[in-house]
Formats: sequence, structure tokens, C-alpha cells
Amino acid sequence: TYLHILRGLNYSYSYLPLSWISGLIIFLISIVTAFMGYVLPWGQMSFWGATVITNLLYFIPGLVSWICGGYIISDPTLKRFFILHFIFPFIALCIVFIHIFFLHLQGSSNPLGYDTALKIPFYPSLLCLDIKGFNNVLVLFLAQSLFGILPLS
Repeated sequence: TYLHILRGLNYSYSYLPLSWISGLIIFLISIVTAFMGYVLPWGQMSFWGATVITNLLYFIPGLVSWICGGYIISDPTLKRFFILHFIFPFIALCIVFIHIFFLHLQGSSNPLGYDTALKIPFYPSLLCLDIKGFNNVLVLFLAQSLFGILPLS
């Protein structure tokens, strides 16, 4: 992930702003999802981690009471974090599709930004390639989970 972000900073930050912004949103949603998953075991470390992180948000009026369900970390906070921890990956997945659309719309393999007629259209060519790549990763994941050395249960 970090190498992907650094590559984006090096090559495409200036001429692919929509792809850059959508990628940054995906990264931030991933961080927030991981934090909310860290809180879910509801131990001492996760409780104090939630306390510290939510205290960083007190400069925005009403945000902490809305997120926590009050002014302290309690049971409603855990329920809200669980719901958000479940919903945010689906939101991130939608933004990933938007990110890929912006990337193919603006042409990521054209670092100089020249407008040329020698482009490969996004639909059907590049979309089919993206779907094939996704299916390959899915097959590898399913093969590991179904036939792997270490069972999931």
C-alpha cells in the first residue's frame, strides 16, 4: 500500500487528481476500519485506544457525542464501532471501483499527459482485464482457504 502511494506521488499526483483523491479516501477508510476493529475486543488496550483517538476528535463540535453515543466510551460506542467496522469496507469497495474508473478514464500509462488517439478503450478491453485479475485473486484466495495447509477452523 505504501509503495503504491509513493508511486502515485512520484508519477501521477499532478495529472491524475481524481484518482489520487479517491485513493487517499480509500486509504483513510482503511485506517478507520482497522482502528474500529482494534476496539471491538473491548479489552483495556482497546478501551484506552478508543479513548485517546476519540479525544483527538473533540475539536469538531458534536462529533464525539455522535460517534460515541455520549461523552464517554461505553456500550453504545462499541455497537456503533461494530456497525461502522462492518459498513466501511463496502464503502471502500465502491470507492475502489470509482478509483479504477478514474484511473482508466484519465489514462494512467500516459505520464506526459499528451492527448493521443492511440488509446485502448476502458469498456470492454480494460474492464475485462480488471475482472480477470480480480477473478485470479479470488481463485487464489478460495484455493488457499479450501485446500490450504492451514485450515480456517
